[in-house]
Amino acid sequence: MRNLKTAIAILGVGTILVAAPMLSFADDDAKQNYQTFCIKCHGPEGKGNGPAAAPLAKKPRDFTDCAYMKTRTDDQLFNVIQNGGKANGLSPDMQAWKQAFDKNDINGLIGYIRNFCK
Repeated sequence: MRNLKTAIAILGVGTILVAAPMLSFADDDAKQNYQTFCIKCHGPEGKGNGPAAAPLAKKPRDFTDCAYMKTRTDDQLFNVIQNGGKANGLSPDMQAWKQAFDKNDINGLIGYIRNFCK
């Protein structure tokens, strides 16, 4: 989103043409963030079976469990990512990411993990 705002501010005219490709960068950012920070526990396919999940007392959330994921609002997911599991009555192994991600990053991650349910 920051890239889109920058592109709009710089280009002014022709913004409509630039806006569509810039949105794909936001998706790429979310994918990169997931692969860098989340995949180790949640796994490459979002099944909660990443390499760091094995020693955890509670298995990380399986994002492919569509029945469960449909019961979670974006606000709930945002809160868990931002403030961690312990602050939400969930596993304390889910760390808070409020220092690493801004609001747009977290919203991008939410969109990304929602794609595991098809």
